[in-house]
Amino acid sequence: MKIANYIDHTLLKADASKADITKLCNEALDNNFFAVCVPPYWVREAVKLLKGSAVKIATVVGFPMGYSHTPAKIEECKRAVDEGAHEIDLVINIAALKEGDYNYLKNELTSVTAMIHLRGAKLKVILETGLLTDEEIIKGCALCKDQDVDFVKTSTGFNGEGASVRVIELLRKNLPKSIKIKASGGIDSKEKVLALIKAGADRIGSSKSVKIVSE
Repeated sequence: MKIANYIDHTLLKADASKADITKLCNEALDNNFFAVCVPPYWVREAVKLLKGSAVKIATVVGFPMGYSHTPAKIEECKRAVDEGAHEIDLVINIAALKEGDYNYLKNELTSVTAMIHLRGAKLKVILETGLLTDEEIIKGCALCKDQDVDFVKTSTGFNGEGASVRVIELLRKNLPKSIKIKASGGIDSKEKVLALIKAGADRIGSSKSVKIVSE
């Protein structure tokens, strides 16, 4: 197993600079990471830096709070894919999920999934599991399953607890095999990566990727 093939090499700091993005992309090329995950502002730069390589480009939408209105999220997704992003990591409306407003969430996920898939990109829905009860996580899985999203992702890394083996196992139990799982938030060692993959994670998001593969 090549751990690098599981990793989205991530830099989502608010003050990320062009030099930071260049370094991130060069590290992704040197280590054969699956993807880089960058702020929307830096998607076009990542496209230039990674042109001709196999490294995918992911970016975030509704990040990190998730409470943007659906039309705003749709426009963010459209802009990101049109600029070259292959994958969108979208924060679900956490407030709506906790309030039980499932019709709102169904509309959000239906609209976003259709638009992203129509443009040939993939959607990862971030549940922010550290802010949810197990029952809310299970409901989030059901909503994602109904809309046939590509991935369910644990966390932004900015709110609540990050990825854990227990949560990955809960997600895997409540999702079909067709929906993959991305673990993110606080993943900083090879040991953690291996444990999360064993529990059912298909992708790992980390800003400590170089450290992980060097262990």
